[in-house]
Formats: sequence, structure tokens, C-alpha cells
Amino acid sequence: MQKDKASDWTLEQFQVPAKDGEHRFHDFDLDLALMHGIADAGFQYCTPIQAEVLEHTLSGADAIGRAQTGTGKTAAFLITVINDLLKNPVTVKRFAGEPRALIVAPTRELAMQIEKDAKQLAKYTDLQVMSVVGGMNFNRQQERLQSSLIDILVATPGRLLDFGKRRDLWLDRVEFLVLDEADRMLDMGFIPDVKRIVGMTPKSRYRQTLLFSATFNDDVMNLARRWTEDAEVVEIEPAQVTTETVEQKVYITNTDDKFKLLYNLITGLKMEKVIVFANRRDITRRLNDRLQKKGLKVSLISGDVPQNQRMKTLENFRNGNLQVLIATDVAGRGIHIDGVSHVVNYNLPEDPEDYVHRIGRTGRAGASGMSISFACEDDAFLLPELENAISMKLDCEYPPADLLTE
Repeated sequence: MQKDKASDWTLEQFQVPAKDGEHRFHDFDLDLALMHGIADAGFQYCTPIQAEVLEHTLSGADAIGRAQTGTGKTAAFLITVINDLLKNPVTVKRFAGEPRALIVAPTRELAMQIEKDAKQLAKYTDLQVMSVVGGMNFNRQQERLQSSLIDILVATPGRLLDFGKRRDLWLDRVEFLVLDEADRMLDMGFIPDVKRIVGMTPKSRYRQTLLFSATFNDDVMNLARRWTEDAEVVEIEPAQVTTETVEQKVYITNTDDKFKLLYNLITGLKMEKVIVFANRRDITRRLNDRLQKKGLKVSLISGDVPQNQRMKTLENFRNGNLQVLIATDVAGRGIHIDGVSHVVNYNLPEDPEDYVHRIGRTGRAGASGMSISFACEDDAFLLPELENAISMKLDCEYPPADLLTE
């Protein structure tokens, strides 16, 4: 049963003209309550991965998708899940702690962002969405699992297994399994946990499985084939994120000049919403302190910042109460915030894939953005590998003198 507030809404209130070469959400036979959520979210035309994935998954096929963050893959799998759950209501008695759909993500930030997106898309339905992640109130999550029916559960591997071992959570009724950022879960050592989680769900022929990854290496593909049945493989080239919507620049500089350069760029270019990436927590703390002393509205997220504080910081950044967000790669991987005008790589990342993910924080969903990287004597040797990863030559130059003044 859908909520009353959706009952008088019709597709006539959501007009999207047909366009050559574009797929509309209207072109799929989606549940009306879901379309109302899509309309509220402002989605009109599908991104390439949404169009390709939905073509297969809405008819029940498993899918393996390769796409960077910022390409719309989250909405692709959520629309599939929500539409199927609405069109196939459960007719037998249900029990608490038995989700119909399970979405597994490597980081708390990403899991909570998926939960937020799912609630937005499902807000005109009676589907119940919940996340279980580490760093949040265990007892509160446990209480809800024990007392409520949950349709869509979003989880990080460790906390999910905790509840499974305590028998607060049963995955034997899962109809949908989504594994997001599989390559990141591999990098972070979560695959043994994920194997245990998959083993708690019905066999692959009795569930629909969607797996997404930024890269398709042999390890990821082996896992994907083991966990899916006759899956459709959808690949979206990362060049659409890294080269078309984001202007990329590299400043060759000395280590001692990097902070001056950063401060002068933020103030000189009047950057309104900028994320600064650094490789280590101590560097993020030092940058945060120095920029605060200069009077900027700045905060940081890293692995040693408590989860509640990280959430508050992200919300302040999203709402425009912070000008500068400083992040490490692990903390920054799950950031999905519109309107980020600039990304600054205070240190070049050692892993080229992290470079792609960093600059994907700006230029999202077709908007333009700018990435500025600092290359000094400590890390300039990483540039050739980064250029190979994005299949383009980066524009390297020395910063103008006015950007190096105190």
C-alpha cells in the first residue's frame, strides 16, 4: 500500500520531453509512487549507466557494472530494487530482522548516503529503509532490527556480521543483493566478510544480484561471476568523469610553499565549496588548524574522527556552512555532495584509482568542476602513473608568483 500523499499524484505533473539519444525514466514501466520520488529528486534523463543497467535489471537480470562514483549508479540499483519490491509485495507473514533487499558498501559514509538516497526515492511508498554501520549507536540499531519490518537494509560488512552472529538479523529471505564498490572492499580486506555475508543469503538463482566496481581486475571479476547468475556486464568509461566535466591542473611547487599556495588559491579564486585531499591524518589535522587560524570555515573528516562528528561535518559542508572540507581517501570515498566547485590534492595519491575518485567529487552529474594538484619533490614521480590511469597528459605548470606570497 502506498502512502496517501502520493494517491493524487499523476505522471502528468512530471513532464519530460523525449530527446534523441536520451532515455527518460518515463520510458521504463516504473511504479507510480517511485516515479513521484524520482520527480522530487529532479531526475529527468538517465545517465549512461542508469540507462544500460535498468534495461537489464528491471527485467530481473543480474548485472555487473563498472562505473566511477558520480555517474548515477546508486540511483540505478535503488530504482531497480524499489520498483521490484513494490511490484512484488510479500503475501506471507514477515518477521523483524528479515530484510527483502541488502546493499553492502565498504564505508560508513557511503552506506549512509545510499540510505539517504533510498529514503528519498521511496518516500511516497511504505518501504522501510535502514542502515547498520559501525561507529553509530549499536543498541538503537539492534532495537529497530528486533522490533521493525525492514525492506531495504544498507550495511557495512563488520556491523552486519555482528548482528547476524547475535541472531538479530536473518538474510535467508533476501530477494536482492547489491555489492557496491567491490574493488574498494577488496582493497580494505573486507572480502572474507563479504563471502560470509553472501553465504547467509539465498543461492544466486533465488536472488537478484547487482555488483558495482570502479575497476574490473581479475579478482573482482572472479568474485562477480561466483556471486551472480548469467550477469549482464555494463561498462561506462571513466573518461566521462575525469576529462569532460573536470578541468585538471597540476602546480609544480616546493613542499615549504604548499600551504601558502593552498590558502591563496582558496581565497584568490573565491572557492565556495572545496575539498582538500591529503594522504595522512596528521597532515589533515595540521591543515585544518592552520586554515582555521587564517579565519576560514573549515573542518576535516578522517578515520580517527568519531562518526557522529563526521556526519555533522558533512551536513555542514553540504548546507554551505563550511567552505573547506579536508579529507583522507578512505573518509572521502563516500562523499556525495552536489556543488563542489574545486578539489585540491595537497598530496598526490599513491594509488591512481584514488586520483580518479578524488576528482570525481567535483564535476558531478554533468556539472563542471576544477581539480588542482600539488606536485613537489616528494611525490612528482607519481605523475606518469596518474596520467596512464586517466589516459591523458596533465597540464603541469609553476604557480604564478602572487599565489606564493604570504
